[in-house]
Amino acid sequence: MRRGTAGPVSARLTGYRRRKRGVSMAAEVDEATRREYETMERWLDEHPHFTMDYFTRKATREMVNAWLFSQALSQTTMTARESVPSAPSSGAQTPVRRVSSSDLESRGLFGSYRPILTTVDGTPSFIDPQTIARTGTTATTTTSSVSTPRRGGVSTSQLRQELRALDEREMMLQLVRDISNDLDVNLLCHKILQNVSILTNADRCSLFLVKGNKETGERYLVCKLFDVNIHSTLEEAESQAADQESRFPWGMGIVGYTAASGQIVNLPNAYEDTRFNSGIDLQTGYKTLSILSMPLRDKDGEVIGVAQVVNKCGGYGQKTEAFNEHDEKIFESYMAFCGVRLHNASLYEQSQLEVRRNQVLLELSRLILAEQSSLPVIINKVLMHTQSLLQCQRCQVLLLDDTSKGMFSQVFECAASDFEDDNMSQEERHNRDLSTTNKPPRFPINIKITSHVALTGETLNIPDAYQDERFDPSVEEGWDNKTRCILCMPIRNSTRNIIGVMQLVNKVDDTIFSKHDENLFEAFAIFCGMGIHNTQMYEKVVKAMAKQRVALECLSYHAVASEEEADRLRKLPIPSSDWFHLLRWDFDDIGLEDEETLKASIRMFMDMDYLRKFSINYKSLCRWMLSVRKNYRNVTYHNWRHAFNVAQMMFTMLKTGSMEDLLDDIEGLALLLACLCHDLDHRGTNNSFQMKSNHPLAQLYGTSTMERHHFDQCIMILTSEGTELLSSMSKDDYAKCLDVMEHAILSTDLALYFKWRGGFFSIVDRNEADWSNKENRKLLRSMMMTACDVAAITKPWPVQQRVAQLVASEFFEQGDLEKEQLKIQPMDMMNREKKDKLPEMQVDFIDAICMPVYKYLAKALPSLSPMLKGCEDNRQHWQSLADGRREQEAAKAAGKDVLEVDGIDGEDAGKIASREKDESVEEEPATVGDSPSRIILETGEEEHNGSGGCCPERPTCAS
Repeated sequence: MRRGTAGPVSARLTGYRRRKRGVSMAAEVDEATRREYETMERWLDEHPHFTMDYFTRKATREMVNAWLFSQALSQTTMTARESVPSAPSSGAQTPVRRVSSSDLESRGLFGSYRPILTTVDGTPSFIDPQTIARTGTTATTTTSSVSTPRRGGVSTSQLRQELRALDEREMMLQLVRDISNDLDVNLLCHKILQNVSILTNADRCSLFLVKGNKETGERYLVCKLFDVNIHSTLEEAESQAADQESRFPWGMGIVGYTAASGQIVNLPNAYEDTRFNSGIDLQTGYKTLSILSMPLRDKDGEVIGVAQVVNKCGGYGQKTEAFNEHDEKIFESYMAFCGVRLHNASLYEQSQLEVRRNQVLLELSRLILAEQSSLPVIINKVLMHTQSLLQCQRCQVLLLDDTSKGMFSQVFECAASDFEDDNMSQEERHNRDLSTTNKPPRFPINIKITSHVALTGETLNIPDAYQDERFDPSVEEGWDNKTRCILCMPIRNSTRNIIGVMQLVNKVDDTIFSKHDENLFEAFAIFCGMGIHNTQMYEKVVKAMAKQRVALECLSYHAVASEEEADRLRKLPIPSSDWFHLLRWDFDDIGLEDEETLKASIRMFMDMDYLRKFSINYKSLCRWMLSVRKNYRNVTYHNWRHAFNVAQMMFTMLKTGSMEDLLDDIEGLALLLACLCHDLDHRGTNNSFQMKSNHPLAQLYGTSTMERHHFDQCIMILTSEGTELLSSMSKDDYAKCLDVMEHAILSTDLALYFKWRGGFFSIVDRNEADWSNKENRKLLRSMMMTACDVAAITKPWPVQQRVAQLVASEFFEQGDLEKEQLKIQPMDMMNREKKDKLPEMQVDFIDAICMPVYKYLAKALPSLSPMLKGCEDNRQHWQSLADGRREQEAAKAAGKDVLEVDGIDGEDAGKIASREKDESVEEEPATVGDSPSRIILETGEEEHNGSGGCCPERPTCAS
């Protein structure tokens, strides 16, 4: 080591050590020891030969790494002071430069001076058209910001003179450090070749990189940089490399032999070797004398490239001699470092490609999620990004016809020229996307290739179309732009079924589609398949909704009663409430025809004066009433008669129970409407059955399945033409009325009754029944609906008994369905085999549901006490039947004969039969006409569906 060059380096090292250990030494050693250390360092600085010799003999790998670390840090600090941007280091031990928000804003990620988000075809995108046009890839080309800069203010020739002034070892260390922080592959390769030129005194240097697949044996070399010298720039070297052949065969020529054998090739006279291609000299006009070719290896010893130096220079740049053994040795030593650095830089470049690829895929996912209403628009957006990223001349998407395999129903396509007009507005682009639908293709379709891909699902990457037997040249007759290479891939939906084919034709830069293009294209095809599938599903949903609207219109037409029926009912006289006995707690509909129940329902609205208060058209009321009756199914219990009886009880509570003084008119109207509609379209099965059978209603409504369906049916009738009772209401009154109706109908779900009754009971127990409070009134209305829904339990015993048989019969029918269709064992109350337990089940029903609600309603509002009294009386009857049933079972066990009637003991059965016989003699029984449901008791007598009862004041009442 020369003194003149070692001193400054050692001085810098000493200064660095002092800075690094200044604080720690103060804490560990005393002043005398520190002075002794400083004396030793001054002596080492004055004796560099001894220092170098000692370092060479004693230095460990950790010491060398520490020295390189200090030099890198020193270099970074020095360049920072000179305002030269430094780069992040690539080693695990090297410092990382901090990046500010301004750096990210100005440079973007990974040292790119361009913003990540750009505009392609008027749409924000991660794709940078300028980068793609220049490089043909998605890589963000890094600049000198990611490399260690040369010392500011020092020219290349001056730097080389300084390097040559160093001895060989220090020169090697300086050149290794020179490339230690470079991450850009192009810049790194250029530096490597220039440094090799210094080490070997070569006139020209070139670098070739290995490409292809080792496993398949398809390997070759490409010229990365060509004819680099100490004065050439990176751009000049890249331009020279572009003029060379695109591929150099593996194992052929000097470069190919070096790569294949992994051996050094040193030719004193190139023209004497048969492997030398003299055509390059003829092409460039440069005379090659000597050649030294060196394999470039990665950390695993795999050949990744070949570095070649040409013509060793003598004094003053004269080419006088061949490369010697020493040149080979130093060249090989330097290449050992360079191979690892180049491998790391390649990994970094691949990571950048992956980042860019992920950004593009995120952009595609954004497009797919943002636009799913129009198939042409989303496909054209995918085509636009595919063409922009992969830089192909033409891009096509062909969708398969569902009815036939291999046939295409739609073709979408784009070309590079479609996106040249940057002044096109967003609306014009949208119209252009839509205009491509159902138009003949502009470009020829290689039907053999696309059909093959559609049928087999195989991806085809054809480098030369005219050499492939599946390509039909006749389709391109008359076309100037001939097909050179093709990349064709299937498009699959979420179920992996092929729904189309995506095809790329001809790279813009006249190269072939690479494996990277194929991988990226596969991701595009996946996203394209997702977008097409989602859009097709959306279009199917839109069509299904349109069909549903048409079906609803048809159903509404048939569900609403005709005007002729309404006109006939409108002309009929409406008897008074007294004639119908609508104000009685013990009302019985057994003697009423269906038409009379309609008249009685109209009478309720008339007596409440709702027609005047809410300007309800009388004909609309008649038509609405007929429509409601029409939408009740012919089931055993939950039919129009049940709805009518529930409405009658609500009417009695409002009038006889004076609840109309507590509730306002909108609440009263809503409750009356809700009672008549609360079981619309009931199927004779409960919510549990809908869930167990996976009925569409259960899929449509999550909870309170049937009740929500009843309310929807109610709204459908109320909003149909000719039955719009509430059309004269203000917006606020209309909203309030619907809200009360919905809550009232949902209140008939016993699951919600159990949920809400605790709050009502608590208010009553605390004597805090402030009915002016909105929430309290809401609880009161829900309890009133439950009380009306189960009000048959408060009727006279004959009525209650008949209704109980009706309910039991409907439950048994559901139990039969559960056995036959669902193959499950029904609960006791729905099991026909358990019908003898009806009295016990009725007692349990009264105690659990009926008695509490009537008890607290009577406690809060004494005017409703008759309902509690009727419930208590019927409980006694059912309890006596239950006791009689137990006595019968005991008598059976004792071997005694007893009279059995379903649900009634012998004594009561005899009384009932005797009473019915006497009544039939006194008065001929009335008929019910077209009563929607009937049951046949075990006595053999046919009874009409109704609530039953005793109303001697009405002439038509049979009981």
